[in-house]
Amino acid sequence: QVQLVESGGGLVQPGGSLRLSCAGSGFTFSSYGMSWYRQAPGKERELVARISAADSLNYADSVKGRFTISRDNAKNTVYLQMNSLNPEDTAVYRCNAATHFDTYWGQGIQVTVSS
Repeated sequence: QVQLVESGGGLVQPGGSLRLSCAGSGFTFSSYGMSWYRQAPGKERELVARISAADSLNYADSVKGRFTISRDNAKNTVYLQMNSLNPEDTAVYRCNAATHFDTYWGQGIQVTVSS
């Protein structure tokens, strides 16, 4: 059974940092591009960051320079290091694994940036 389980979310103050983790199982992790998406109330889901199976990187303009996506295939885990957080980063963050043939989603984890 395919699973993507996110962890590391929570409440942080503006300017703070948080590291999200997403652990995958039930599929060949190293063959999949891994992404983080987020969705805030009243907004469409947006791609935050992506790391391909070949380790190429993509970031939303809004997070460039602040967020870093990485993966550890030995641990079947993708990370999102989030620095200099601001209230606009508040959202439910979801992990995604995808190839041209399959896509899987985590349940999502709340990140709240507030003073």
